[in-house]
Amino acid sequence: MGNENGSKGYLYCICGVAVIGGLLFGYDTAVISGGEQALQKYFIAGLTEDFYSKLVHGWVTSSALIGCIIGGIISGFMAQNLGRRNTLIVASILFFLSALGSYMPEFLFRSDFSFYKSTESTKSVMWAFILYRVLGGVGVGVASAICPMYIAEVSPAEIRGTLVSWNQFAIIFGQLVVYVVNACIRSTLGKNEAEITERMVEVGWRRMFVSECVPAALFGILLLLVPKTPRFLVMKGQDEKAEKLLVRINGEKKAQVILEEIKSTLEEKKESLLTYGFIVILVGALLSFFQQTVGINVVLYYANRIFEGMGATGNVAMIQTVVMGIVNVFFTFVAIFTVDKWGRRPLLMVGSIGMAIGMGAMSALGFADKINGLLALIFVIIYTASFMMSWGPICWVLISEIFPNTIRSNAVAISVAVQWTFNLIVSSTFPSLSEWSKGCAYLIYCVFSILSAIFVYTLVPETKGKTLEDMCELWLSKKKGQELPK
Repeated sequence: MGNENGSKGYLYCICGVAVIGGLLFGYDTAVISGGEQALQKYFIAGLTEDFYSKLVHGWVTSSALIGCIIGGIISGFMAQNLGRRNTLIVASILFFLSALGSYMPEFLFRSDFSFYKSTESTKSVMWAFILYRVLGGVGVGVASAICPMYIAEVSPAEIRGTLVSWNQFAIIFGQLVVYVVNACIRSTLGKNEAEITERMVEVGWRRMFVSECVPAALFGILLLLVPKTPRFLVMKGQDEKAEKLLVRINGEKKAQVILEEIKSTLEEKKESLLTYGFIVILVGALLSFFQQTVGINVVLYYANRIFEGMGATGNVAMIQTVVMGIVNVFFTFVAIFTVDKWGRRPLLMVGSIGMAIGMGAMSALGFADKINGLLALIFVIIYTASFMMSWGPICWVLISEIFPNTIRSNAVAISVAVQWTFNLIVSSTFPSLSEWSKGCAYLIYCVFSILSAIFVYTLVPETKGKTLEDMCELWLSKKKGQELPK
């Protein structure tokens, strides 16, 4: 008896492996939060505070974002030539090497592993540490582009949005996991705060970074067990393998239809990036642009600073950050279970309005110089909840599905590079902006939230229920001046 309906269990398993890349995305970007103060003390002790200034420390702690930009740029070339699965295997190796190198960056520069040595050797260690963090950032940039692409290319149209949204949940979950791991590592270092602080400078930050080796190794091993995507197999002339995979996922009847659709849109394998018009590239880039300029990473990276600036003490600010994290997870689930029912556009526009309200209220608090930690928590939760149910996961869903097959790899790479570039710009400018004027800083993010709603309403098509092959017809009709389907 033939396979009539396909195996959802098999589909969920291979997508489950892919979302580990999202978990590593979150893990790698958040792991430094637990040890950055200890890392600062470590380098100051070897370099003096005059050399290792706050500006230098900011560069060291954010250096992974440079790698993220590089990873986003090269992801298209890698996906097109190595395939989606093999590219993710490369990313897992980069995650592993970064974790190992960040744990012991002096390996290549010291003859022993003593705590401190000369100023020159410590400078070399600092640059080695930056190199390893950039290496991990390349892995993040690659994974951020290819994980959603892989999931989208193996998933049936009717549940594709839900499955791709799980990647965003994995990112948020990865951040929570590393917060717990960091806290556990810290708790094992001593019996009192003075002892813990000293041990954090000696070994604590190292253990936090090396902990990433475990999920990175697991990701690489499990990737060896999953298939290449059917779209990539057809692009490489391996129709028989593609058909077997489609049958296993979708059933025999649907597999034949999907295979013919894939083949019909891949007849020309070397189409120009602008074959479907400039508008499709612009929409992808602007999705990434607005996801960052609404200010989400300001809140995620500087939550403690924001809450303390609104009157919360250190411990209370930490509790508020945890509350925010729990809310983020909950509202990511809202997106997962509604994206294929309500559609992409409604969720994005509702999210934009919610973010504008949250940031507008924060701006009012900043201008009024009102010290009210509870109000700040409420408005930040309104903002982050709105983002997590909309722009957080839905941006990745759209980037993975709006581009036609023949340009998808390179178009996704452009969108992801734009995303990481503006992540770096927004997150690095917030401290100086907030020092100048908290009200103005939050108002800027409020304005971009409003502009994001206008952008979605005017330019972003609804892709709910459409196959990846439908994107060719959609954008060709737009290029010819026909009405863009909503």
